[in-house]
Amino acid sequence: MISKKKTTANGIIKRFVGNKNTVTILGILACIATLIIGYNWRVKIATNPVTVPYAKQTLASRTLITSDMVGKIKISSTYSSTADNLILHEQDVVNKYVSYKTSIPKGSLFYKEQIIEAEEMPDYAFSNIPDGYTIFSLKVDKKSTFYNSVRAGDYIDLYILANDEENDGRIIYSKFIESIRVLAVKDSAGNNILKNGLSNGEPSELLFAVEEYYYVLLMKSQFIDRDVEILPLLRNAQYTKEANQVNISSSDLVDFIEDRCTEL
Repeated sequence: MISKKKTTANGIIKRFVGNKNTVTILGILACIATLIIGYNWRVKIATNPVTVPYAKQTLASRTLITSDMVGKIKISSTYSSTADNLILHEQDVVNKYVSYKTSIPKGSLFYKEQIIEAEEMPDYAFSNIPDGYTIFSLKVDKKSTFYNSVRAGDYIDLYILANDEENDGRIIYSKFIESIRVLAVKDSAGNNILKNGLSNGEPSELLFAVEEYYYVLLMKSQFIDRDVEILPLLRNAQYTKEANQVNISSSDLVDFIEDRCTEL
């Protein structure tokens, strides 16, 4: 008896599934269900707010942003997902600087082009210079920096290339000063060229700080003769890691420079 009922039920199911109209209706219902579920999911994603940082006060250019200057606000996730330059996390703002090119109004959200690291500031090289040291600017180009290979923090040696007219115009090329730490590499517009390539310009000057004696010596070398050129020489990473104190490499070069200058 039970077997007969089971057979009858199976037959009904087969006829129901085998009916073309039934299959069509089931397919339409499945599509509608998929559309409804997908629509509800997209609406939920679009309307679900996200929390982002905003400026609690007007922030002038070059301002160091601290946590008390930053609040949190909820915005539409649709906007946050479409605004590629919007900053979503507080840690990407705090202890960063407002760009020297802009300011941030009170109540504004934060955008990537408004926020920079300390080393991106134009005057970063001039901070934390020891007493008795002076910034020296060495003119360079793409070739003399080994095709833009020198970066802030690297240690370099300085070589002198000169034409010694007092000795039949012989060429002098020798190490002059060694173990100088580069503070900044700037392009012709004064923008810092960083390791992450934030400036697309070509190198125009190297900035480094030296004691007064070295500074005066370098300045003299630039003015004594048009045929005297100071060239940077980049060493490897180990040289930078094991950097020594700044040191004169050739007393003969010092004499060469001093003999062509007058003390007042």
